[in-house]
Amino acid sequence: MWRATTRTFEAKPKWGVALTEEHLGYLTDEICKDSVMIIHSYQKEVKPFYVRLNEDKKTVAAGSQNEERFEILDGRVREFGLTTKEKYEWYLDLRRHGTVRHSGISLKMEHMLLFATGLPDIKDAIPFPRNWGKANN
Repeated sequence: MWRATTRTFEAKPKWGVALTEEHLGYLTDEICKDSVMIIHSYQKEVKPFYVRLNEDKKTVAAGSQNEERFEILDGRVREFGLTTKEKYEWYLDLRRHGTVRHSGISLKMEHMLLFATGLPDIKDAIPFPRNWGKANN
């Protein structure tokens, strides 16, 4: 166990490792004393290759902002060890000839359902089947 202030954690928060429900609970209950609406940046190691890399080169943009800079995106594909680059050429082509800085928008419907219903796990709020090709389970 790891101790931070007066709270004891089962898993020690470490750079490059995603925050657990326990850590997020600590942020909302002890630090903010309210809901945490926005986490501005995440460690780049815990997010997909296509998320926009921040200027510090250690973190990526939170939310749904994707990388628009081709050179950085191409480097992230290699950094992630995606050796079958042919599979990602179509995605790289979307940025190869230039684009503008942009972000997607999402209602995060599953988060709203989780909040409204009090379900214990977000997987229970996702309205799509979790197994490819098996819509009946």
